Amino acid sequence: MGDDRQMKKIRVGILGVAAAAALCFTAGAVYLYARGVWQMPIPADRALPVLMYHHIVEDGEPCNDMTITVSRMEQDLRWLTEHGYHTVLPRELAGGEPLPEKPLLITFDDGYRSNYELLFPLLQAYQMKAVVSIMVYMQDVSADNFLSWDMCREMADSGLVEIGSHAYSLHNLGDLGGNFDPGGINGIQRDPEESDSAFEARVLGDIQKSHDRIAQEVGQPVTFFAYPFGITEPDAEAFVHELFPVTAVTRHGTADLGRDCMSCHA
Repeated sequence: MGDDRQMKKIRVGILGVAAAAALCFTAGAVYLYARGVWQMPIPADRALPVLMYHHIVEDGEPCNDMTITVSRMEQDLRWLTEHGYHTVLPRELAGGEPLPEKPLLITFDDGYRSNYELLFPLLQAYQMKAVVSIMVYMQDVSADNFLSWDMCREMADSGLVEIGSHAYSLHNLGDLGGNFDPGGINGIQRDPEESDSAFEARVLGDIQKSHDRIAQEVGQPVTFFAYPFGITEPDAEAFVHELFPVTAVTRHGTADLGRDCMSCHA
């Protein structure tokens, strides 16, 4: 749109009635928003609902708080299409491109293989877009049940999927198995006993590595960062926003694209 267009830096939140869950009732959540049941003081031309998912399973397989069945995923996409929602990608937000009527951002965290095997065909069928934020360590070690770099490239090349960062290995990988530790340090949080140099090496270096590896392997600009566990860290704030124009935290509500870019919480 011209050389004078500035890249927007936006933080978005997650729309839904259950935080940190791959919503098995997302369409209903958007329905409440669309019908005005939630009295949100955000003008319609600035509101961006954001839906978060994680893992998809075949019908009949166990479904927990972080999974959704493929038929329910299709039901959500069909409902959104029928009710006039148009999906956008983080790079469109960052670039300041004019948004369609009733814009919507769909996000998938962690980078499960099901995002390629089950989600991607649905996105192709409905011509809808989504950002998939990967824990980059999993691609580098070819972990079972996670996306491969080839899968990431194929989805990104379609124009329907953007590959974002969910950090490199800071999602409590290792002994915690990726799970939240109620009494510990989670995601990019700083250890109170950590020196500046140790924090920079452990956290900022990890985030930088995730960004660089995605850019190298996928061959596209990396514009999106989904905070592990939805938790921010003041000492990493400026660094994260320097690398990623669009970031996401896990909160109830709707993103306000008209607010200051550094505090655009839902």
